[in-house]
Amino acid sequence: MPPVPRGWTDRWLAWRNRLVASPRFQRWAAGFPLTRGIARRNTRALFDLCAGFVYTQVLTACVRLDLFSILAGGPLSVDALARRLELPPENARRLLGAAESLGLLRALSGDRYGLADLGAALVGNPGVAAMIEHHALLYADLADPVALLRDAAQPTRLAGYWPYAHGAASDARTVAPYGGLMGASQALIAEDVLDACDLSQAGHLMDVGGGEGAFLEAVARRHAGPRLTLFDLPAVADRAADRLVRVGLGARIACRGGDFHAALPAGADTVSLVRIVHDHDDAPALALLTAVCAALPPGGTLLLAEPMAGTPGAEPVGDAYFGFYLLAMGSGRPRRAAELRAMLRSAGFAHVQELPTRRPLLTRVLRAQKSDAQV
Repeated sequence: MPPVPRGWTDRWLAWRNRLVASPRFQRWAAGFPLTRGIARRNTRALFDLCAGFVYTQVLTACVRLDLFSILAGGPLSVDALARRLELPPENARRLLGAAESLGLLRALSGDRYGLADLGAALVGNPGVAAMIEHHALLYADLADPVALLRDAAQPTRLAGYWPYAHGAASDARTVAPYGGLMGASQALIAEDVLDACDLSQAGHLMDVGGGEGAFLEAVARRHAGPRLTLFDLPAVADRAADRLVRVGLGARIACRGGDFHAALPAGADTVSLVRIVHDHDDAPALALLTAVCAALPPGGTLLLAEPMAGTPGAEPVGDAYFGFYLLAMGSGRPRRAAELRAMLRSAGFAHVQELPTRRPLLTRVLRAQKSDAQV
């Protein structure tokens, strides 16, 4: 028996839902001039939800075949692309047509194809291509989403890929895959974070959970003043140190190994957590924020940067994408900015401010300051 609606809002919503669910009303709305546009948009939106996996597989095929890089030099004919892609001509044409319909390619005269804006953007963001390849693990874990929600699924592939989520990131071989991916994707947002906050006056910045150093590399190339320290699991910190030497920043960025769930080194006046908090459930996330506050001196600053639930215009990114990604990973959840502000105050921070970013869909930034009077 369905629940009895309570109040005028519930009764109105129940009536509206019955109306919209009626096939007769749907046919009428699709033909009536004042509702035709809404009906068609809703039909398209519902079909896109059904077909979304197919769209992502078209994108995956383009990435795996290196199609966007091939076309970066200029348009090519279908026959030339079929040879380069090693596909039968009819299947090459099928892929190219699909990619054009998704806004990745542009059909040109002479039976040629070139990059559209979305395809060109992917050429300049290798981290996005790495994430697209990585999503094969997520799709496998989501093959039975109900089992995943009921906590009845077998150990997920994502949990194995992100071993730190269950305390298994102990050696270089184990951390290499996720370390590389994290570095590639962090580079995508590092400049947005730095555009939002001026770190030129920081005396000593410690990036907690810094991975292979992509964020601190961006800081070092923009600001000459701050002392920089990366803190992560020992195996991750060792890989970071090797990589930073290769890019000429080994002397500028110190890499320290440890478990931030156990203890944080003191000495930094600024701490950054870049896409770290949402990887953790509420209790360990609050414990980490509390430890950061304790490690900072009075007046010290924390920068928390990550995608957040409820971001206007990007609501599905937080609640749908990251909600299910982190469920499959086995740790963490997306949080709204208001939730994070409340957690920061509970952790001991006195002042919390959001700093606007260029692309809030990818990352938002909260700056939290420890009171000058705290010890």
